[in-house]
Amino acid sequence: MRILISHLHGDHVFGLPGMLHSLSFMGRTRELEIVGPKGIVEFVTGVNRVVKFYANYDLRIREVKPGMTIRDVDYKIRATAGRHGVPCLAYAFEEDPRPGKFNPEKAKKLGIPEGPLWKKLQSGRGIKLKGRHIASRQLIGPSRKGVKITYAVDTRPCAQVAKLASHSDLLIHDSCFDESAVAKARDYGHSTAGEAARVARKSRSRKLALVHISAMYEDASPLLGQAKAIFPETILTHDMLTLSVRP
Repeated sequence: MRILISHLHGDHVFGLPGMLHSLSFMGRTRELEIVGPKGIVEFVTGVNRVVKFYANYDLRIREVKPGMTIRDVDYKIRATAGRHGVPCLAYAFEEDPRPGKFNPEKAKKLGIPEGPLWKKLQSGRGIKLKGRHIASRQLIGPSRKGVKITYAVDTRPCAQVAKLASHSDLLIHDSCFDESAVAKARDYGHSTAGEAARVARKSRSRKLALVHISAMYEDASPLLGQAKAIFPETILTHDMLTLSVRP
C-alpha cells in the first residue's frame, strides 16, 4: 500500500501522523510506503522523533522528483511537477495492458470443460486435452489498454500536467474557484473549474473530476456548469464517492 503526497502544505500532511499511529493501534502488519516531494522524509521522521511512534508494520518513506517512475507488479506511477509556489507533484497511475477477453463459447465448442482448464487458459498457459494441444491465444482476444488515472491538485493549469494526463480514463484536477475568481486562482496557485476543463480537453481525458473546491462555495454547482460547458464529461466529487473507470 502507498500513500502519495502531492506537497507539504498543512492541509495535505497534518493528518498523516495521526493516521500512521491509528493504523498501528488497529493492528496493521503489512508494509506501508509514503511517497512525496523533497521534505516528506524530514516531516515524518521529525514528528516521529518528537512524538515517538512504534509501528507494528514496516514504514518506508520515499522522496520522488518530477519525471520519476515507480514500478509495481501490474502498474506504474509517474510523477511530474505542478505549479503551486512550492514543490508539488501530480501523479499518473497507469495499469499495465490487461489480457484479452476469454471466449467461453469457443471453449465449449472445442470441448474444454469449464473449471481449472479454463483458468489455465485465461492465465495465458496452453493445455493438453485428449491428445490435442490448445494454446491460450486460440481463446483469448487481443490485450486491452489498462486504466489510467491522473491526480493533480493544488496546481495551476500547466503543460506538464496536461502531458502527464494524456488519454487518462479519469483526470482528477484542482478546481478551487469559479471563473469570476481567476485572479485569485492565479495568486494562490490553484485552477478554476473552467481551467481544469481545458486541461481535460487538451489532454484528451475521458472523464474529469473536480476537486479541492474552495470552502467559500456553499453550492459548487455553478463550477460544475462552467466546466461542463467546456468538457461535458465532468463530475463534481464529494467525500466517499466511488467511480468506475473501466473503458
